[in-house]
Amino acid sequence: MGVAHIRTRIRAAVLFSFLMPVVKMWGMNSTKYFSVIFLVVIDFTASWCPPCRFIAPILAEHAKQMLHVIFLKVDVDELKEAAELYSVEAMPTLVFLVGGVEVHRIVGANKDELKNALDKHAVQASP
Repeated sequence: MGVAHIRTRIRAAVLFSFLMPVVKMWGMNSTKYFSVIFLVVIDFTASWCPPCRFIAPILAEHAKQMLHVIFLKVDVDELKEAAELYSVEAMPTLVFLVGGVEVHRIVGANKDELKNALDKHAVQASP
């Protein structure tokens, strides 16, 4: 299976969480329809990762406040292909996409860098 095929499958659909405005990826889902006009933030996480648990509520709070940003959550143990596609080597890794192109990456649970990146890239991606 080629990278283009995997990208297409990853970008096929998303499942929205009704508990908070963070999108959870399942199967091979992703961002094709949203990344053209919105900032998309992909949170590569793992259930066993303490820094991931630290940053999760911070991401959820940003998602509630920044309705013009699409937040995706990818469990690297469930979606190894997605983690490989984005060359994720540590968790949490936050990948910022604008127009389907990676514009920023944060490795680790740095809430100040997260806020700065969201402020910078959300403005650039405003429709």
